[in-house]
Amino acid sequence: MADLLPYLNKNLIEAGCDEAGRGCLAGPVVAAVVILPPGFNNSILNDSKKLSEKQRDELRPIIEKEALAWAVAMVSNEEIDKINILNASFLAMNQAVKKLQIKPAHLLIDGNRFRPQTDIPFTCVIKGDGKYLSIAAASILAKTWRDEYMIKIHNEFPEYNWKQNKAYATKIHRDAIKKFGITNYHRKSFRLIEEQLEIIF
Repeated sequence: MADLLPYLNKNLIEAGCDEAGRGCLAGPVVAAVVILPPGFNNSILNDSKKLSEKQRDELRPIIEKEALAWAVAMVSNEEIDKINILNASFLAMNQAVKKLQIKPAHLLIDGNRFRPQTDIPFTCVIKGDGKYLSIAAASILAKTWRDEYMIKIHNEFPEYNWKQNKAYATKIHRDAIKKFGITNYHRKSFRLIEEQLEIIF
């Protein structure tokens, strides 16, 4: 296990929170929040970006089974276009926190900013998914739930290769947008191709 910290405040019920899919061109942004039991230990748990897909898929059921509480929330691409990706990320995190069966006394938020919709105190931790176990666990749930969703909708639009790229801006994805246009899952407020097509009036 990486040298991840078990908590910031030892005597409080703490929940780690993270999101996945912020930089993608299509699909939802997904947030997860996890309260781990005291003494939780796992030899491979780490920031989801440092793990293989196989490791993440192995960890997900362990986290879901052993966590004291966990929740996942998705905010759609339509909502992202309405309120912007930063606000959509905050919204997904807040929705996940509100779904928890146990109310935490403190939140550890991955990143440098948060806009809470609850009265729960929070601490923002830059690169927190590589520092705290609970944020790492949340990063794995957010990533695996989002990947599963993108694989499911891949079958509707296989030419964009979402089962591989999960809607990140890969060459195959951008080339498919140029060739086939956009789908109802694309984020219209994002720069979807390198040279945005001019609108001809």
